[in-house]
Amino acid sequence: MKRIALCILTALLFCLSAQAVLKEKDLAGTLVILRNELTSAYRESAEREASFQYRNTLARRNMFDIMKKSEQNALMLYSQKKEYVFDLAYACHEATEQYHSFKQQALPMQTFAERTAFENARYDSLIQSLSRIPNIVLDSVSRENKSVCLAIAINMQRQIQERKTSTDEFIARYNSTGTRLKELNDYAQVRYTDIQHSIFRNGGENYYVLLKTLAAQLMEVEEAVNDKYRSYRNFNSEWDVRYMGFLFALILIYGLVSIAINIVAIKFLLPKRFKTKGFLARQSSIIMATTVITFAIAIGILKNIYTQNFFAMAGGLLVQYTWLISVIILSVLGRVKPEQLGSAYKTYSPLIIVSFVVIVFRIVLIPNALVCLIFPPIILVCAIMQWYVLRKYRNSTPKGDLFYAQISQTVFLFSIGCSCFGFTLLAVQALIWWTMQLTCILTITCIHTWLKSIEETKLSVEKLKKQKEKVSMATIWLFHFAKDVIVPVMGIISIMVSVYWAADVFNLSDTVRRMFDYDLITYDKFSLSLITIIMIASLWFTASFVSQLILEIARHSFSSEDQNSADSRLVMIKNVVQVLVWGTWFLVSLFILGVNTTWIAVIGAGLSTGVGFASKDIIENIYYGISLMTGRIKIGDFIECDGTRGRVSSISYTSTLIEAIDGSVIAFQNSQLFTKNYKNLTRNHGYVLSKISFGVAYGSNAKQVADLIVKTVTEARIPGIDRKKAVSTALVDLADSSVNFMLYSWVDVIKQAAIESQLRTLIYDTLNNNGISIPFPQQDIHIINGLS
Repeated sequence: MKRIALCILTALLFCLSAQAVLKEKDLAGTLVILRNELTSAYRESAEREASFQYRNTLARRNMFDIMKKSEQNALMLYSQKKEYVFDLAYACHEATEQYHSFKQQALPMQTFAERTAFENARYDSLIQSLSRIPNIVLDSVSRENKSVCLAIAINMQRQIQERKTSTDEFIARYNSTGTRLKELNDYAQVRYTDIQHSIFRNGGENYYVLLKTLAAQLMEVEEAVNDKYRSYRNFNSEWDVRYMGFLFALILIYGLVSIAINIVAIKFLLPKRFKTKGFLARQSSIIMATTVITFAIAIGILKNIYTQNFFAMAGGLLVQYTWLISVIILSVLGRVKPEQLGSAYKTYSPLIIVSFVVIVFRIVLIPNALVCLIFPPIILVCAIMQWYVLRKYRNSTPKGDLFYAQISQTVFLFSIGCSCFGFTLLAVQALIWWTMQLTCILTITCIHTWLKSIEETKLSVEKLKKQKEKVSMATIWLFHFAKDVIVPVMGIISIMVSVYWAADVFNLSDTVRRMFDYDLITYDKFSLSLITIIMIASLWFTASFVSQLILEIARHSFSSEDQNSADSRLVMIKNVVQVLVWGTWFLVSLFILGVNTTWIAVIGAGLSTGVGFASKDIIENIYYGISLMTGRIKIGDFIECDGTRGRVSSISYTSTLIEAIDGSVIAFQNSQLFTKNYKNLTRNHGYVLSKISFGVAYGSNAKQVADLIVKTVTEARIPGIDRKKAVSTALVDLADSSVNFMLYSWVDVIKQAAIESQLRTLIYDTLNNNGISIPFPQQDIHIINGLS
């Protein structure tokens, strides 16, 4: 707030009156207007003077506080020993944090200076102009106005000069403070590099050498402990060992109070209606979870009550640790069966113990010598404990928790190897990283499990139908957005968050932030960093969700309009949506990567002609495909093309698949369907005119035959024949051997072959039963004896 007030003060410093005098009818009128405006400006300036002095005092006080804190950080930073990594990292963090905070509140000094110069020049020119006006050309009133304007302008210029002097002094102090903070930040960056080298590269003596020189190491540890944790009797230090003891005493007291409160509240004060069978089976775990949460709240209150630096640092670390424990407990409580809770908690206990040790090391700012001596055995004990838990509770632990425990075992083994070879700080870093990563994983698992339970209990289609409830589309898609976008994005971001928290143990968060922004690949106008990768991946999940959302809305809309044409219309909209959504994602990704899209336009223009000629047939098929999708053909239609009949199974932009009546699947290019004049046999009503020919012998009664066949077919009521259209016959030919008739009827196009078979059978039986002869072709052969 102080820095914001400082910026507002400096901005208001130059907010002087800007009234302008325009051309009046004469000089006397101009002097009258100028006098009024200068008088008004002077009055307003006088009224603002008290506010200016107050704000100036606040700004100076704020600047002095920044200067004092910078000098305090300088003394703290320059006095740190290399052996005290935690102390050095804390001092570096404070210096860099103050520099970044100061830099973010940078004031527009150049603008202020230009505004001051302009105002000073304006009044200076106005004074000179008023002084040069000869009194001889003015009347008495105008001379008085001139004198008043000149006096006011001189006073205003004097005020500006005074404020300019004050502002110049403030700017000089501001710039010198910024230079000082930059020096501290540069020195801190060098020390950060030393810390990184000691963690990841140089290390120290391996543990075998430490054990060989154990006596000397113990003496060094004793000297470091006495130097580090001695009590200052003549004055009180905020980092005195007595404050550390007081803090841990408060932690113990708050912990015991939290346990007592939750046991009493849950066992004795909680109403009986909440104590279900499932609740009682998990009662111990619930008490553990609420106790940890209560303890975290108590620590937060303690942190706010005791604003001193040590309690602020220690309270923040303890809140993070309690969050870790509460996440583990709540995750296991929500996922695991009651009989498996004990074994599940035991699989996480070694990691919780070693994390607490690291947090204690960080709180008390333990010296390196002591860390390198006692931390490897602690890791070894925890690794053995982890191995024992895995072996004993392998069959009674859920697979997911068992998998996490196996990863913990691997991290323990890696840390043991690092500590044995002298990289103890790297071992600390690896363990705290996995602890934070596991916390993020379990948090996301809790959210995913909760969403899954909602989907199974409240959004299940079967249950909604059974309970006859309706859920709005907005609620359903909001749920899917959380499940399909937020949860995966949280999983991606959790990798960065865990690394950031692990680095924060050594106050290397600034370094990690720069590492995330560092360009892994840089080429011309292309750059790739971890931040850009995460942004592009997050946008990918968002684009996928948007694509599915639009398609589902389109499916619902098409189905409500016309169920038969919904599938074919959806194919068209699906391709359009994918092009738009994923094309947008691609262009946004290019923008994030810093790629200049000009070259895409150039290449597209150069290749457009060649691609156009090369893809002429493809474009033609796409055009006809769009024409088909708009309604000429829909999936399920029965069509005939090039002598092939079948049902349309799919329509794409280039081809149409037909399931022929003989069981084969044939793909026709969309252009073929138009050039070969396809027939849509189900477009109108699904019936086709069937023509069946039959013949009778000469001498038969033609009218009797026609009426008999029509009557018999009509009364048979064969399924698949359209009853709305009458069956009819016609005498079509007087052939050589028979009188030929044609039976006309409208039959279902899909069942045409079967129906025509039934009709032929019916005609044959009817003619036979009524004694009507069905002739067959006959020819007489006359043999002439040519020899006679």
